[in-house]
Amino acid sequence: MSAKLLTIARDLQRRKARERQQLFVCEGVRATEELVRSPLVIRGVLVSPALVAATRGAELRNSIDALGIPVLELDESEFASAASTDSPQGVLAIAEIPNVNAESLEIPGRPRLLVLDAVQDPGNAGTMLRTAAALGAAATLAAPGTVDLWNAKVVRSAMGALFYYPALSVSWDALDGMLADRQIPLWGADATGQPVDSIAPPTSVALAVGNEGAGLSADARTRCARLVGIPLAPGIESLNVAVAAGILLQHFRE
Repeated sequence: MSAKLLTIARDLQRRKARERQQLFVCEGVRATEELVRSPLVIRGVLVSPALVAATRGAELRNSIDALGIPVLELDESEFASAASTDSPQGVLAIAEIPNVNAESLEIPGRPRLLVLDAVQDPGNAGTMLRTAAALGAAATLAAPGTVDLWNAKVVRSAMGALFYYPALSVSWDALDGMLADRQIPLWGADATGQPVDSIAPPTSVALAVGNEGAGLSADARTRCARLVGIPLAPGIESLNVAVAAGILLQHFRE
């Protein structure tokens, strides 16, 4: 298995390969520490000499070895050929994507959900995943056009949230069915929407946040029962989508 890890890691840079193999890569010391502590199945780890150059990296290598996870040692050039983030810190793990779909997703009563509508920046997507998990949202759902949630940069930006928190890509039809079955209204974040501070937190809601440049898509707008916005100081037109999502999710907390 160890000899094949490099080939697999290179292949997993492509979304289609991740979807076909149901595997993802986790890069960097902090993210891999979280992965090692999580319940996810780790198939193997690639390391370069850079990992053990720092005390924290050496400790992580000891933890990996103690768990009996297959390890492939590479020189820096070979390792770089498999990494997609700018500073992978000499460690890249390959793990199984959790088997969660719209039908099997367990959602508690009176939930709040976050819907990513064509959000394309992996850093924003990962930050929102972590924020949604921290603020008690039941799940994050990625609508069509959104970056793959198991993209290495999303995984790293989420800082471990993906390893415990329900997050999955869904079609609009699947999302429609899920929300209808559970009687959860879809609200959209929009600068022209009703000021959120004038609205009492709903008992349950799915909050759609749109693309960084274009805002909510037509598919999302036609489905939204209400548009909500955040009052801003004069001269400020908009917020970063991840910041806006965090403010709205906090407002919707019970």
